[in-house]
Amino acid sequence: MTDEKQKQEQADEEMINQGFQKLLDTYLATKHRKKVEIITKAFNFAKQAHKGVKRRSGEPYIMHPIAVAQIACEEIGLGSTSICAALLHDVVEDTDYTVEDIENLFGPKIAQIVDGLTKISGGIFGDRASAQAENFKKLLLTMNDDIRVILIKIADRLHNMRTLGSMLPNKQYKIAGETLYIYAPLANRLGLNKIKTELEDLSFKYEHPEEYARIEAMLKETKEEREELFNDFTAPIREKLDKKGIKYRILARIKSPYSIWNKMQTKHIPFEEIYDILAVRIIFEPTDPEMELNECFGIYVSISKIYKPHPDRLRDWVNHPKSNGYQALHVTLMSNKGQWIEVQIRSERMNDIAEQGFAAHWKYKDGNNHEDEGELEKWLRTIKEILDDPQPDAMDFLDTIKLNLFASEIFVFTPKGEIKTMPQNSTALDFAFSIHTFLGSHCIGAKVNHKLVPLSHKLQSGDQVEILTSKSQRVQPSWINFASTAKAKAKIHAILKREQRGMQQAGEDKLQAFLSQENLEWNDDNIHKLCVLHNFKTPEELYSAIGFKTIILGEEDINELKKEKASANNWKKFIIPFAFGGKSNKEKQQEENDKEPAQKIDSKKILRLTPEGIQKNYLIADCCKPIPGDDALGFINDKNQIIIHKRQCKVAAKLKSGFGNRLLAVQWETGKALDFPVNIYIKGIDAMGILHKVSDIVTEQLNVNIRKIFIETVDGIFEGHIQLYVHNVEDVKVIIKNLQKIEEMKVVTRVEKFEDRP
Repeated sequence: MTDEKQKQEQADEEMINQGFQKLLDTYLATKHRKKVEIITKAFNFAKQAHKGVKRRSGEPYIMHPIAVAQIACEEIGLGSTSICAALLHDVVEDTDYTVEDIENLFGPKIAQIVDGLTKISGGIFGDRASAQAENFKKLLLTMNDDIRVILIKIADRLHNMRTLGSMLPNKQYKIAGETLYIYAPLANRLGLNKIKTELEDLSFKYEHPEEYARIEAMLKETKEEREELFNDFTAPIREKLDKKGIKYRILARIKSPYSIWNKMQTKHIPFEEIYDILAVRIIFEPTDPEMELNECFGIYVSISKIYKPHPDRLRDWVNHPKSNGYQALHVTLMSNKGQWIEVQIRSERMNDIAEQGFAAHWKYKDGNNHEDEGELEKWLRTIKEILDDPQPDAMDFLDTIKLNLFASEIFVFTPKGEIKTMPQNSTALDFAFSIHTFLGSHCIGAKVNHKLVPLSHKLQSGDQVEILTSKSQRVQPSWINFASTAKAKAKIHAILKREQRGMQQAGEDKLQAFLSQENLEWNDDNIHKLCVLHNFKTPEELYSAIGFKTIILGEEDINELKKEKASANNWKKFIIPFAFGGKSNKEKQQEENDKEPAQKIDSKKILRLTPEGIQKNYLIADCCKPIPGDDALGFINDKNQIIIHKRQCKVAAKLKSGFGNRLLAVQWETGKALDFPVNIYIKGIDAMGILHKVSDIVTEQLNVNIRKIFIETVDGIFEGHIQLYVHNVEDVKVIIKNLQKIEEMKVVTRVEKFEDRP
């Protein structure tokens, strides 16, 4: 062995031991029972199993399980069982050891968690959409068996995101996209607020490095100003709370780069116009746990005597916790500098739960109080119901789940005054299905605050809802358009599918009876003739229509069936392939001849977007219309075509999550050779000649071609869209900067769609 190799091995050994010692120190500082022996045993076993294996970054592989265990212990608050499972989580997948070996050495509980983690290894999503949905189902089912599986999986994903720099760019987009689409909302739903924020920020950093760096720089520039505002604002609050003898600490909460960027995108505003970057958090130690809620409101009353509260911005998450267990009192106060500042009032217990989610509940749980777990149980039950009958299309299935993951919440009341938590934008129909499937499927309307409303009526927080039913009512296909919760959509799909199957069978039986009665043969030729006669593509559609009585078999059908065939074998050679979606051999051969040779694509290399490539080989996505300079990616579709999307495009977000292995890293190399359409939104104070000023800057000063323009004035405010041809993002920045110089202009921003009605 060379000296160099020996030195490297010693350095690796030292790194591993330091990492494990830090983990033990963190664990010993917690309130968990001190089971150091089994943790050490798991570490030694995993270290031996992964011996000699390196990560892409070059460090020993065992450093990854140690890091995951560290996150599980320090940042999520889990105990020895989870720490052991985190240390062992890759052993079964990456080595010859089995789950049975783990069970024999560490017992059934740790083995069950390791087994759950092994089933969902390699990311949620595989190469194919169907495999992706199956893996996602497994992930959610393991949540139901033991919530620790998903908590460790989130810790695993967080460490992968922290070390994403060593991956290839196209892999970075896949992992970052998957993280934003699934893991961040999952962490949020489980109350892991800090982890959710870090996952979002890391995804943002790898997908839009320049934007991330720009926002970080702006936050740094405005830091002193924010600190001064924070100190001035909190000084009288501290004085008041000190007088009252409350034990407290006041922290500044700074909006995360991803949240800032997201708001800039959705509201089309610059960084300078985001006024809620700073929020204030008051965390207090209650004098008596029983008086915790009263003390929250006591602090609110005290500070609202110093600053004027916003009448519509009091959020009482204390009496009505969010479904992830979050509790706090949010109030927005007007500072002396004329700025609205949100203040969040929480006890130390509430703060632990806000930071660590459901894991923190275990610290405070006593034998009799299971109230805290209630909302999580309800949520898991909803997920389980969806899993019982998922959508056939994998991406539809994911969307259905995400309705529940992302949704903000409202509180509504039953006629008896019981409170129910519902996702925002829920309708009366969603509420009916949330109570009971029977109530939802027989719902004809509702009374909201004693007024009659249709099923599609959107509910508001505080509404009292009574569902009206009729035994004769049945689920309508149109209901799917105004159901917004995952549970309601899943139930409607399932009922319609069941009805469809029943009616299909009934229709098939009716058709058989009809043919028998008319002494006609049941064969493919006759079924096909009826399909053609009634404009159906498949026999199944025909059977359903007969079952639902949308068509009635009669004289016309008999005449059609008794017509002479043009030739005895005509239907076999010609008709049947078309009737059932097939193609003739001649057609198939022609299609093969027409196909262009498939492009050879190396997904590991960065694809250079040259003018020739864009004109001949690549397609610019219609959904987001990227232009040179935009953060973009390539996607290889089923026809082997490469489609270029913006990285933040909603369609691309789905592609990153569902088809990560088809992504390509791209680099623009178009120079000034091509023109691309871009849409600019403008708004301001109306004045004489405003249109002339706009066109003068764009066409005369900047020599840019205007493709179309729409401007409308209402009550002295003008608003409009301009579509221009540009070479790249730099052109757009110059145009926006120059238009902003017009005195009356208040908003100038790039948007994806041109609208002739802003």
